[in-house]
Amino acid sequence: MKTFIKRSFVEKENEILIKKIEEKHIVWFQNSNSYLIFENSTTAIIKKLYAKQTLSEIENWCRLKFDLPKNLAKKFVKDIDKLVQKQCQTAYKTTDATAINFVSPNIYDRSKYYLINKIYFLIEFETEFLETLIHPKFAHLEVSKTNTTTHQYQIFQENGRIVFLVAGEHIGNWNFKDIHLFQGKFSMEIVQHIHQKEGDEWLGVFHASAIGNGKNSLLFLGDSGNGKSTSLALLQANGFRCLADDFVPVDVKKQEVYCFPAAISIKKNSLKTLFPSYPELKIASEHHFKRLHKTVRFLVPNNLDHTAHLPCKALIFIHYQQDIELELKPISKIAAFEQLVPDAWISPIKENVAVFLEWFLKLPCYQLHYSDTKKMIKTIHKIFNDDL
Repeated sequence: MKTFIKRSFVEKENEILIKKIEEKHIVWFQNSNSYLIFENSTTAIIKKLYAKQTLSEIENWCRLKFDLPKNLAKKFVKDIDKLVQKQCQTAYKTTDATAINFVSPNIYDRSKYYLINKIYFLIEFETEFLETLIHPKFAHLEVSKTNTTTHQYQIFQENGRIVFLVAGEHIGNWNFKDIHLFQGKFSMEIVQHIHQKEGDEWLGVFHASAIGNGKNSLLFLGDSGNGKSTSLALLQANGFRCLADDFVPVDVKKQEVYCFPAAISIKKNSLKTLFPSYPELKIASEHHFKRLHKTVRFLVPNNLDHTAHLPCKALIFIHYQQDIELELKPISKIAAFEQLVPDAWISPIKENVAVFLEWFLKLPCYQLHYSDTKKMIKTIHKIFNDDL
């Protein structure tokens, strides 16, 4: 019997980072690892709170600065102080921070071997069900049994939770309602191993699709069902290189988009559009993920160079919709930030957060609506070629 308690993130100090975004400011709170956008007046008060000014001093400044009655100035400052205190008292924790007693199985029912970047992985699953959570997206990387395994992963169930081990070390455990969090952690381990980077060397992972032209990359973002993966597949069929789908890692050092070699997820409503380019999808197996409420077929990506990494040229918030004219227009940084961050994992390390904010603020952000595939492909060429 083993007992493991996962350590949560513990801040060294209660710090903030502030970055101007258009006419407002992004404020990152270290304790909660959260990002909030404030008006300039609110940001000024937050700065004064962190400068250890008293509430009375700030209230007097606020009253004179904004010509407010004393009672309104007092309430304004008090409300902001409460918000800041809440962020300071909310400790950021990893999603897998749960103590658990577990016994590793002596025998695993299913075993798969994968070859990525000349690295052999052995993934052992206790049950067929657990295998279905991982294997379909990596089936194109499967190889025959080998004695030269570099990394060994074990996945099993204990006390109603999914337990994930790497070389016998407990990485995390999750409720079945949090399958997507387990899959994300699994993918992060794969990324770290194939690119030989530790966790603190990653800027973040984004819920996006990434396409490259050999020199630069573009990230497609948007709500589920907006056509990120479909657009990626269409561009892949027209000379572009798939870097990653659904799970897009970006490093700290150069802020480049790295290859993640999992298959492209294709939903039912995209099949008709993609059949002409990918007839193999007609006979591809369907995979039903009931807990994730989706049914997909998997398309093999053309990213044969799994070591690839490219600078990001722009963020494209994409939306496929029938019978609409193509429209590409810049989107405000605030709107882009509010869509980008909620679905992303961003490093909680202060130095990495500073790099992330600088990287994001330098990137052009566009909104692209389309129904005509040829026009969309032509537009993507123009973005890559600075020919808009």
